Amino acid sequence: MKVYQSVLLLFCCQFLYTLALDCSVMSGNLKQIDAGSGSVVGVNNLNEVFVLIDNVFTKISGSLKHFSVGPAGQLGVNQANNIFKFQSGMFIHFPGLLKQVDAGGDQIIAGVNMNDDIYCLNMDANNKWPSSTTPWVKLNGKLKYYSCGPYSCWGVNRNDQIYIMKDVSSNACSGSNSFKNIPGLLSMIEVATDGSIFGVNFQGNLYQRTGETHSKPEGTDWISMVACPNGHKHEK
Repeated sequence: MKVYQSVLLLFCCQFLYTLALDCSVMSGNLKQIDAGSGSVVGVNNLNEVFVLIDNVFTKISGSLKHFSVGPAGQLGVNQANNIFKFQSGMFIHFPGLLKQVDAGGDQIIAGVNMNDDIYCLNMDANNKWPSSTTPWVKLNGKLKYYSCGPYSCWGVNRNDQIYIMKDVSSNACSGSNSFKNIPGLLSMIEVATDGSIFGVNFQGNLYQRTGETHSKPEGTDWISMVACPNGHKHEK
């Protein structure tokens, strides 16, 4: 989520019928922000890296264009598309090349490279690294952004078309290995660690997917939400 004057963190106790969220304004400027597993991280226009500590965004050592946090750990990519994992208080180079990485799945890593090729890494390979190899699994298709939750992964392509990968698990990050198109157009999409799905279109409008369950991960409808008064944007 790109924020020019301030960082907006969305604190939502429950989704009311009005779909309005109670927002708190946080001081700071970030071009991309992510939250998961109790942590909030982000990067600014200078690719400086920040972590929210005691309600203050604290700069940590490193340079990243995209930073993700979740059950799979804290992972990011730099301008050269190198992948880094935050371990033992420092960023350690992780095998592979991605322009966008996601840590929100059930200890699996997912992302897309500079050619919009889609990759994922199963839990065992992620958790055993660096003592073992990292056999990235390439998925069929092309996406510009890819995000995973506990039982499904969602992505959008260059035409803003939306796709879901079902049957994803910690030991089968490729899921059904067949993407299903979901009606609608979004320029960016994120799956929360509880399975909730949110997206932003090219006009900066925010949407949430409704009706998603473990047995029906694709859900039923998109519902418009009111959060940031000046719209929403995500760094591409």
